[in-house]
Parts: sequence; structure tokens; C-alpha cells
Amino acid sequence: MTTTMRVAMVTSRFSPLVGGIETHVAEVSRRLAQRGVAVSVFTTDLGGQLPQQERRDEVEINRFPAWPSSGDYYVSLPLIRALRSRRFDVVHVQGIHTLLPPMVLGAMQQMSVPTVLTFHTGGHSSPIRTAIRGAQWRSLRGLMRRTDELIGVCEFEIDRFSRLLKVPRSRFRLIRNGSEPLPSGTPVEPGLEGDPLILSVGRLERYKGHQRVIRSMPALLRTRPGARLVVVGTGPYEEMLRKLVRELGLTAAVSFTSYGPERRASLGALMRASDVVVLMSEYEAHPVVVMEALALGKPVVVAQTSGLAELTRFQLVTSVELGISAELLASTMLSIVRSPRPTNGDQPKLSSWDDCANELLSTYAAATGQPARC
Repeated sequence: MTTTMRVAMVTSRFSPLVGGIETHVAEVSRRLAQRGVAVSVFTTDLGGQLPQQERRDEVEINRFPAWPSSGDYYVSLPLIRALRSRRFDVVHVQGIHTLLPPMVLGAMQQMSVPTVLTFHTGGHSSPIRTAIRGAQWRSLRGLMRRTDELIGVCEFEIDRFSRLLKVPRSRFRLIRNGSEPLPSGTPVEPGLEGDPLILSVGRLERYKGHQRVIRSMPALLRTRPGARLVVVGTGPYEEMLRKLVRELGLTAAVSFTSYGPERRASLGALMRASDVVVLMSEYEAHPVVVMEALALGKPVVVAQTSGLAELTRFQLVTSVELGISAELLASTMLSIVRSPRPTNGDQPKLSSWDDCANELLSTYAAATGQPARC
């Protein structure tokens, strides 16, 4: 007689917060639950405004306070204590960039609980934090090497951590983010139309590069005066971006908006209406927003950096140098708008969230030595 596999999925941030890891965990956790896995999400709530415990799509969600209440450190002793008090067959840590992952990995390895780690690396707007990121990961080398299963969402991550941990690439699994069309069915909000309509989507941080797209708009408007850029997201860099828009006299051509998880259909409608999606980020592993755009057949322009360059090798996107001039970026976007769209038969085969969940089932089975189904 088989028993239900119990999985704790740990993430610093979770829905209703918005981001790539948040979307990843939400999508795979509910699909794993549909496959008979008992999934419990353990996460933090810095503001203390969200339910401490709830159940959604057959997934148990547990939220705990973390220190400090601002910033991105996420030290949560209550979360560690709660994990220790429960019995799980495997603990899956999603993301490596805060202080929560090493705390969880250390605690679970002391208890001989099988652990899985998906890196989900990302950039940072602080030059100091960016500079010490390598040293931070090297300090966690022992914890990561003792982790039962290591997952990269792109080849770039696997190459990087294989070198850092001094272990062969065969030690890692490649499980890419899913890429499925966003829901729609709602009209595009008034004032967000453009000819062409350009989207720059992502958290409003300096390293995400929204400012690079904004600076390209004057050159684009000289050729296409009806063009509009919509910056989609929230974050600490918003006021600086709005200031740049005012300085360049672009208030009539650049809009800002954001969508929570409950408004995915509105984001889907906007993305479907767009002509080009742009991500001029300094660092990305395998960005969910790009995969969502590709799933809709939208042309995407990215910076030739990190995991984004990998998408270029598979001929999924158009890449440009990070330091490209505003005029050349505008010219690239305009040439894409003028190019014929590929037919459905020309679309590349992309992984789905179901593919991702199935591969995680296989990973858990390898980590625990038991079937990943009830």
C-alpha cells in the first residue's frame, strides 16, 4: 500500500506577491497537489497582513513573520521551528538569494530530511550586493553540496553552480519554467493602446532595465508618433522611472500599471494586444514573463546577458547588447514590428507547467527513494 508523499515547498515570497518565483511555486504546487502530492508551502509575510494559514487549490499555505520587516533578508525562526515540528518526505527550497534558504537547508539536513534546491538566481539593484553574490554562494557551498537534488532553471545556472560547487554537471537537473498563454477575456484598459504597443515587464528595480527602454522612446516616436510604452510592475525604482519619463517629455507616451495574481486575465489581454515585449535586464535566469510572452507568440527583445543569452541560442528571442544606444534599441523594436509574424506552425516547442510538475515528481522520487504519487 502506497502513502501520500508529503512535500514542504519553501519560498521567501509567495502569492499574492508577484514575481517569477512566486508564479513558479503557485503553478507547480497546485499541479503537484492534483497529482496526489500533499504540498505545504512555507513562506514569510513581512507586513503581517495576510492569513497565517489558508488552503488554496488543495495546497496548504503557511505564512510566518520574518526579520527585518523591510529589505530582502527574510530571517524567520518561526518558519524553521514549524518545519522542524512537522514530518515531510522532502523539503524543496525555491530560490537561493535570501538568508532563508541556508537556514532551511541546514535545519533539514541536521534532521536527515531529503532536500531539493532550485536556484532561481536573479539580479540585484545594489552594486555591493551584486559584487558579493559569488562570495555569498561560495559560503553556502557545503550546504548545497549536501543537498540531495539540485535544480537549475537554465543551462546558465547549471554551468555557474557546477563551477562554484566543483561538482560535475551531471549532479544537476534542468527543469525550466513553464510557458503557457496567460488567460484573457477582458478588454485592454483604456489609455494603454499604442501603435505600436511596447511592453517592458518586471519588478521596478534598476537592474531590470526599464530605464533603457524608456530612453529609446524619443527615437521611436520620431518614426511612429502613435507608439506607447507600458511599464508593467511595481517596486522601489518606480519614482526614478517616472522622473525620467517627465524629464524626457514622455508623459503622453509612457504608462505605468501593475497586476496582482487575481488580475492575470488583464495582464493577458494587455500582452496579447502588444507588438513587442522587452526585457533589458542585467541578470535573469529563465524569466517567467518572457516565457509567457513567447507562449502567446509575441516577439521579445532581451539583453544579451546571463540566462537571456541562452534563449537567443534557441532562436526564441532577439537579443541586443546591454549597452546598446537608445537609437539602436528603438530601431530594433521598429524592425520587429515591421517584420511578418510567424504562423502557429513556426512557433518553438516550449515546456509547460505540467512538464515542470512532472519533472519535479521524478526529482522527489529520486531524493526520497519512493514513488512521487499517492
